[in-house]
Amino acid sequence: MTNPIPTPTNPPPDILRCAYMDIVVTDLAKSREFYVDILGLVVTEESGTEIYLRSFEEFIHHNLVLRQGPIAAVAAMAFRVRSPEDVDLAESYYQELGCRTERRTDGFVTGIGDSVRVEDPLGFPYEFFYATTHVERLAWRYDLQGPGALVRLDHFNQVTPDVGRGRGYLEDLGFRVTEDIKDEDGVTYAAWMRRKDTVHDTALTGGTGPRMHHIAFATHEKHNIIYICDKLGALRKSDLIERGPGRHGVSNAFYLYLRDPDGHRVEIYTQDYYTGDPDNPVVTWNVHDNQRRDWWGNPVVPSWYTDASLVLDLDGNPQPVIERTESSEMAVTVGADGFSYTRKDDELTGFKLGTTL
Repeated sequence: MTNPIPTPTNPPPDILRCAYMDIVVTDLAKSREFYVDILGLVVTEESGTEIYLRSFEEFIHHNLVLRQGPIAAVAAMAFRVRSPEDVDLAESYYQELGCRTERRTDGFVTGIGDSVRVEDPLGFPYEFFYATTHVERLAWRYDLQGPGALVRLDHFNQVTPDVGRGRGYLEDLGFRVTEDIKDEDGVTYAAWMRRKDTVHDTALTGGTGPRMHHIAFATHEKHNIIYICDKLGALRKSDLIERGPGRHGVSNAFYLYLRDPDGHRVEIYTQDYYTGDPDNPVVTWNVHDNQRRDWWGNPVVPSWYTDASLVLDLDGNPQPVIERTESSEMAVTVGADGFSYTRKDDELTGFKLGTTL
């Protein structure tokens, strides 16, 4: 790990969970079709330039903001904190780190009160808030829920060049590591970090960044994900499926990755596990274990490693990206012939067909 981020003397805010993402889209009507008509997220309110969406079990105003703009990017990854005083703590914490901060007592978006946005040490736009408008929780409205209902916002995933550096910073902020991917030389390729008692609220994936890899919504069961695949097929929109369905080794969750009309990646996710005990053990995967990303050993499509969304600074401009200098997970797990392999010392290197056929 190079140039570790210093630990402030000020206490960090007490973060409860990932709460919402504010994303810029270039065609609001097409994005509405994807997130509302196809995926079934609930519209809390909308205008000609913004749509506020939530999952069925949510009671805060929204989990996703779609905002019309010229460049598809992420404006904020927002976390809810335990109390109004924790917004003060977030502001002072990042100011001590020397990060740019902006505070708005009326919030940056509809439905959110006093909040602070920061350009964090990794270049990501984080927001911290407590005050929010409560809306109807639709957990019991089975007349509204379809067989593919998205019931919770589960996590974010961030792409950053130096996962070890980012991991140390997030641990200082109060996140705990549940799983990671490493090699024999100690290089960290990814880490999963939690505040709520699941596998993660956000994850760090090694690559060119800062960029947003994906936002993930949870369903109750894996058959809900199969329904979404069938629905996309019936609508002749199967090209929206980037990867899956399948089961991760990391997190043990059943997954599906989709791309929205702007290329923002959305994961549909279910059935990970409880991590809330103080001595919950960290699970470490070897980067050459072909079951880490897909429990069934299926290869990962290259776009999953290479593509991600830009993130914005507090002025709304795309943050410049920095190339990863450590080993690439894709490079060390996919052979030159385009075949993926299981473990580094295995004789058989053509375990499953890769991406050349």
